[in-house]
Amino acid sequence: MSVKSASLKSYILRRVLQSIPLIFAVIIFNFIIIHLAPSDPAVLLAGEFTTPEWLEKTRNYFGLTKPLHEQLTIYVFNVVRGDFGYSFYHMQPVMDVIIARVPVTLLLMVTQLVFASIAGILLGAISARKPYSFTDNASSAVALVGWSVPSFWLGMMFIMFFSLQLGWFPVQGVVTLREELTGLPYVLDVLHHLTLPAFTLSLWTLAIVFRQTRASVMEQLWQDYIVTARSKGLSEKTIVFKHALKNASIPVITVVSFMVGWMFAGAILVETVFAWPGLGRLIFEAIITRDYPLIMGMVIIVSVIVIIVNIITDIIYSLIDPRIRYR
Repeated sequence: MSVKSASLKSYILRRVLQSIPLIFAVIIFNFIIIHLAPSDPAVLLAGEFTTPEWLEKTRNYFGLTKPLHEQLTIYVFNVVRGDFGYSFYHMQPVMDVIIARVPVTLLLMVTQLVFASIAGILLGAISARKPYSFTDNASSAVALVGWSVPSFWLGMMFIMFFSLQLGWFPVQGVVTLREELTGLPYVLDVLHHLTLPAFTLSLWTLAIVFRQTRASVMEQLWQDYIVTARSKGLSEKTIVFKHALKNASIPVITVVSFMVGWMFAGAILVETVFAWPGLGRLIFEAIITRDYPLIMGMVIIVSVIVIIVNIITDIIYSLIDPRIRYR
């Protein structure tokens, strides 16, 4: 095993071990915040017009009469085992409810993140190559709109224009419920439903990636190694995309990884507008119905995803730039 490989593995192990206390801190903080909410979970479980005797039985059954520190200990132990409790609204284990929504959320998130990242990086590099040109000004204007316009309003405008007036795309859902499709027609139908919500959600991410890429590449184009590359007769396209973009990629990767956490916040509104049955809409439903176990489970899952993405981002840093050394 080479020294570089051993150092990288040691760093990955160290980062994973550092994330464990952070995850426990998220679990504890999440538990305390939810239990400070001014409502009784037993009333939600048993019903508003239940008898006092049945309400007391509900509290005893779910352990709500135990001291708070004892409830916290039990909850942490259950979460470590993968048991996030029982959903009040869906009447199912929380983990089962979340897992059922994961595929459609991954489809929406990955699609919009890949599209926004590729388009934002390409447009940013092209704009940096010829600043203040027509392409740069047009791209900057689109990025400004994508940054400024609320995603839920943009989604409703897309529905009104592309769905209701032109009839090009469906209004909501993942598949057409009136038909039982399989194979390639089913895939095409899902992609047809995916287009509007993915494009709506990706505009904000694209705007941020574009602005960061443009600024980073323009900064690199003033460096001495770029002057040397030009003096050697390299084409401007090679200089921008092979040299400048590579050295400007670290802040861009940071922005893309930062977007993962914000995507869930945007997905709550976009999935609600398009009736997309993913994790974003699930969080919204859990808040509306005061489904505390589901809210707590979702916060933990999203936090763990963000932590994992940050670890992966740090690993990519060390692979792209060999000058980076972690100790």
